[in-house]
Parts: sequence; C-alpha cells; structure tokens
Amino acid sequence: MTTLKFTELNLSHEILKAVQDLGFEEATPIQSLSIPKMMAGADIIGQAQTGTGKTAAFGIPLLEKTDAKSKNVQSIILCPTRELAIQVCEELKLLSKYKRGINIVPVYGGQPINRQMLALSKGAQIVVGTPGRVIDHLERKTLKLEFASTIVLDEADEMLDMGFRDDIELILKSLPQERQTVFFSATMPKEFLFLTKKYQKHPETVKVVSEKLTVPLIEQYYFDIREHQKLEALTRCLDMYDPKLSLVFCNTKRRVDEVTSSLQARGYSADAIHGDMNQSQRDRVMAKFRSGSIELLIATDVAARGIDVDDIDMVFNYDLPQDDEDYVHRIGRTGRAGRAGKAYSFVSGKEIYKLRDIQRYTNANVKRTQVPSLADVENVKTVLLLEKVKDFLKDEKDTEKYSRMAESLISGEITSLDVAAALLKMIFVSEKKEQEEKKADMFAKQSKGYENTGARESGMTRLFISIGKKDNVRAGDFVGAIAGETGLAGNVVGNIKILDAFSFVEVPDEHADNVINALNSSNIKGKRVSVEPAKPTANAGSETRDTRPKHMRKFDGGKRLSGEDETGRRYGSFPKVVSKRKR
Repeated sequence: MTTLKFTELNLSHEILKAVQDLGFEEATPIQSLSIPKMMAGADIIGQAQTGTGKTAAFGIPLLEKTDAKSKNVQSIILCPTRELAIQVCEELKLLSKYKRGINIVPVYGGQPINRQMLALSKGAQIVVGTPGRVIDHLERKTLKLEFASTIVLDEADEMLDMGFRDDIELILKSLPQERQTVFFSATMPKEFLFLTKKYQKHPETVKVVSEKLTVPLIEQYYFDIREHQKLEALTRCLDMYDPKLSLVFCNTKRRVDEVTSSLQARGYSADAIHGDMNQSQRDRVMAKFRSGSIELLIATDVAARGIDVDDIDMVFNYDLPQDDEDYVHRIGRTGRAGRAGKAYSFVSGKEIYKLRDIQRYTNANVKRTQVPSLADVENVKTVLLLEKVKDFLKDEKDTEKYSRMAESLISGEITSLDVAAALLKMIFVSEKKEQEEKKADMFAKQSKGYENTGARESGMTRLFISIGKKDNVRAGDFVGAIAGETGLAGNVVGNIKILDAFSFVEVPDEHADNVINALNSSNIKGKRVSVEPAKPTANAGSETRDTRPKHMRKFDGGKRLSGEDETGRRYGSFPKVVSKRKR
C-alpha cells in the first residue's frame, strides 16, 4: 500500500518535531491507515503484527486529542505484559516531548503500588497498564475513568490467551458509554470478535497484510552486543569477510551520518543515502555503489527502496528495524539471482525481544554468533596474503632479479625459509603500523581543540554557543536541543552558563564532536546557532590587571568588580563568603 509522510497527516507542530527527532521519514502502513481514522474519532479494529509501528499508530492520535489543562484520565491503554506497558509508555513520552503538561503514567504488577498511587494522584491524562493492576487501582479508587474518552487494547488476542477477558470487560464497563474503543490484534479469534461486537460501535477495520520471507538462500546471524560495541563489530566483520559490496541499515538519518563518518575516518570506502538528500545526490551515490567505487552503502529504509543491485554480498542491520517487514526488505537486498548471501544483525539489550518478534514473523532461524576476534581477523589476513603470494608466483614469470637478491641473503646461518618469514613479518608489521597511524590521526582529529576548554569537571568539554540572555534562552532550551538533536539523555549535560550575547555548556568529552555537529545545523529558540569548543579560561588568581577591553570594565569606588566577562574569563578579587546561617 501507499504510505504517507507524517507531514501529510495534519499533525501538530509539536508531534511533527518529536517524530523528526526520532528520525522517522514516513509513516508505516498501519500508521498511515490508523492515524486519520482515530483522529476522526472512529472505533478501530487494527490487525497488524508486532513491530509494525502500532504504538505510534494509536499513540499519536491519543496525544493530539489530550487536553493538557485537565488532569483527569482521558485515555487508557491496556497491554498484556509489564514489558510492553513500559515500552509503550516510553515511546509515548518520546512522542510527547514537546507537548507541555501531558503526563503519562504506567501501572503494572511487580512495582510497588504506592509509587503508582502517588504518580496517579498528581494527575495523569494517559494511563498505560496491565489489566490486573488497572483493576487493582479501580478497586482502590486511585484510578478513575469517568472522564476517559478513549481506550486502546494493544495485542488484544494475547491478553485473551492469558485469561484477561473478565478483567478487560470490567475495565470496559468502567468507562463512559460515549467513548472511542480501539482494538489492535495480530489475529482475530472468536473471543476477540465477540468483544468487538459487544463493545464497539460501527468499527472500521484497518488491516496490514504481511509479506512473507522468500529469501531462503540468505544465512542470517546476530551479535548480542552493547550499543557502543556496534562500530567495532562492523569493522571487524568487514575486515574478516572482506565483502565486495555491503549494505548497512540504520533507523535514523542522524545515525546514518554518524556511522558513515566513522567508517570513512577509519579508511573504509563508504557513503550515505537518506531522506535529507535530493534525488541528484542519491543518484550520484548509487552510481558509485553500482560501479564499485564505494564498497559500503549506509542507508535508511526509505532511501534504500530504490536500491536495485544484484551482487550485494552482505547486509548489516546496525539497528534492528521498527517494522518486521522492513527486515525482510533489508536482507532481501542480498542473495539475489540465485546467489547466496549473508545478513548480520546487531542486537543490544532489550532489542533481543524485537529479534524474537522478527523470527516469529519470518519463520527464520537467525543464529547467534560471536563477533570476530582480532586474532580471527589477523588469521584471515594471513591466509589472504599467502594466497596472494601463491597467485603471484603462478602468474609472474619475471622474478629472476628478486631471486638473486634473496639468494644473496642465504648463508650457512640464514635459510630461504628465514628470508621468506622475515619478508612476511615486515609486510604484516608495516600494515599494522599503517592501521595504527590511521587510528591515531582519527583520534587527533576528534580531540583537536577539546583538550583545555575550561570545563569545571574532568571528562567534560566546555562549548561556546552563540546565543544568550538577549535571545530569551534558558538552560532547559540547551538541554532540550542537545537531547533532541543527538539522542543523549539530558542528565549528561553539565554546567550551563548563560551570558548576554552567548552561553557556555559542558558535555562529556566523548560526545562533544557529535553535539557540535548536530547543533551547528539546528536552531535553538528559532535562532541559528554557532557552536565550537570554548577557549581555555585564564587562572583568575594569576591575573594582576584587568585585561578586558575598556568598554567592558566596571568600577566601584575606584575598585574593580569581580566577576566573569563575556568570554567566560574570570576577573577581579573574590572575597571569602562567610555563611550567616546559625550552626
């Protein structure tokens, strides 16, 4: 089916910005079908597999219809498990990050109920919970649903299989008669259909037909690794297997750019393709990929739909796809025209549950394997080098000059085997040195200008940002921009100092380059900003005179005031502050 862009769904600016931050380029089929109908207030029967983007399909309309001024529960979402309830709640919070005043509270078993009661007492417009714990709160009267206008049953068939039918009906009866009732289910058992007839009014069915896996020649593997190990795992695979052409899939445009830059810095022939590129740019990249002038193409799902290259050896899922069908499309790029292919997925933390959904959907055996070790890579390189030597000896006839040179080295103590071994060692050492120099150059490039920026804490980089108080900017604006543009948690941002014309923000050293690149191409408070490492601050104690320009100097009875000038430089004397608090 034809999918829609989020900008075509008549969504608010706040939701569109959150979707953009998440890096999604267009709505999935279930989102394209469900969002307009839910926004219109219709009851929905949605049939779609896990991993098709269902949470955003019902979550976005709920958020758009929520009245932030009212603290009453306006929507309730039922999930079969605590894990799914937490996942749904986290995704809704990401989607609502720019909608002020909306509170989303999860309630599920296994967590102290007192903590949930406190959260509910503060006001929650959207509640996400498991049936048993929701019933518990209803009986305690800590959850009231008389103002709830929408209820969503996520994975309804699974809840029925788990024996929650009575609980579901009790919750449905606790809501007002005039409401919107939305059921999402992968299957349509009789029990489910009975509920739809009993509790929905003229429901509209939204069904996404799943494609089946038709690529049996593809060997599928996954690595269970941590997020920060993904790049190293990818480079080791490339070194180990030396594929001619490879595709690397990421979920967001930002991630595509980051991975591409990192691979290029390590000397790999790589380029990117994603939705921010115009058609001529995409065509140029694809022409280079087809001709083999680049060996690695890093792409998002949407941008990769036009890729039609038969001899792709490997596909790497750097991020697991949001939609199970996208997994099929991704790995189907290899193993074409009767050729064998390989697909590797990088799985981190809770993504293992997502992989299980993919395995159920594709009915495929995705085997766990180990990331190649450095020793594995070196052994492969050794074999390749020896094969090259053998091939050279077969094809090359004009070696007489070099034979005489080798013979001159042979003596009673040095054999021909010693000479060959020494030459091979020299080649290996030379290659290793070259690789180390590349890494050293990359490190120097990344750390240039960051070694002494005047940060208060070790391990932090102090950044200069070209807006300040006159632009009505607040500390929260900087934290929000950094979190939104880079995906970093707000709590990693360090000290923030806002001056009249500009500001200083501290971020962890390892993320400084990413923050600078992201903010330099973004706006804060509607203002285009310039970001760079701050210049080192002078030691206030060592200053003997006011080094600021004359127009910036301040006097108080002939005495220079203490403080910090617009460059963040400390000046003046700082008398000891004595606390007046009684001890």
